[in-house]
Amino acid sequence: MSTSLEHLAAVAAAGVPGLAPVAVGPSPDDDADFRSAVVVDATGRHWRVRSPLSPEASVRLETEHLVLRSFTPAVRSRLPFLVPTAAGCVAHGDLHAFVHSHIEGAPLDIDALARMAAEPDPEHHRHVPSADPPPTLAVQLGRLLAAIHALPPALVLDADLPGYTAEQCRLRRLTELRRAADTQRVPAALLHRWERVLTDRAVWRFQPRVVHGDLQEDDLVISRGRVRGVTGWTDLHVGDPAEDFAWLFAARDARLAEGVLEAYAAACRRTSFQAPDREPDPHLLDRARLDAELALAQWLVRGVDRGAQDLVADAEQMLATLEQDVAPRPGAAPGAAVPEGSPEPPVQTGAPERPDPAGAPEGPAGRTPQAGPEDPA
Repeated sequence: MSTSLEHLAAVAAAGVPGLAPVAVGPSPDDDADFRSAVVVDATGRHWRVRSPLSPEASVRLETEHLVLRSFTPAVRSRLPFLVPTAAGCVAHGDLHAFVHSHIEGAPLDIDALARMAAEPDPEHHRHVPSADPPPTLAVQLGRLLAAIHALPPALVLDADLPGYTAEQCRLRRLTELRRAADTQRVPAALLHRWERVLTDRAVWRFQPRVVHGDLQEDDLVISRGRVRGVTGWTDLHVGDPAEDFAWLFAARDARLAEGVLEAYAAACRRTSFQAPDREPDPHLLDRARLDAELALAQWLVRGVDRGAQDLVADAEQMLATLEQDVAPRPGAAPGAAVPEGSPEPPVQTGAPERPDPAGAPEGPAGRTPQAGPEDPA
């Protein structure tokens, strides 16, 4: 399928009856899997077109299209952010391109988000008609995650999307650990570190919730210090709420994850809010940190499976850096974990593309669904 801007504008015209393009420009996306553009029609309305580069990417877009259609007006009214509206689909052989409404704004990199959360720009709020100070970005992110996790599981299950128990979530991560260990390229200290978390049953006592499943800074549409919208709904499922916190550990400022969790917990305590839990489980950030670190192992496995030595070398370098960052501090007991809330160096997950292995088993974030009875652990 052609991915020129002119072709993507033609896709928008074919997918949405009555749409007459007058301008088109590029739109940031995961360049390994998609080409995207923003199209302006004759009425001034903006549309986003996403075209897949592979059958797997096409399936992901089809899933997102299905998810967006399931976001009814009643569901959207419960969310403190906008969600794109599915508008059209154009088939080209085995691939399908999709057209959605476009949300004005732009994503920021993770460290820019952290700086904005720590030091809000007064200019962003100069025109806000309210006597109350606007919520900080960390508060907005906490409320955003709480709202997603409070969505009814039926929204996911009725759409035939996956649902996992707490034990199934643990087993899926164990599978990732074993695949990484089989490469014989992961430092032993990291394997032991991950195994300790995965074999501690107390860490896995949580109630599964609706989760975005692939949340990254690229999925947040930011405008004037506000999160206006959330995109990238290809991996919506019922599972571990910690998955939606993992991306926060890529920030150099460790306070970002802590601030977001604090705001998340405050949102859960509000009696006026249909909260996912009265209190987040105490090991939520432990599992989120594990997810962030295992993403590097997934990146390694992807490179090994593809025989891509550049990806392998990239992953090995990041894993070596992680091993140094999490090494026990002088005076700490062997194998001791870094205390929660301490300024542990961030997990650097910045890679040329998301570590979501195309050659890995199918499922949210490339994880294999495991069958099994409901077990709240």
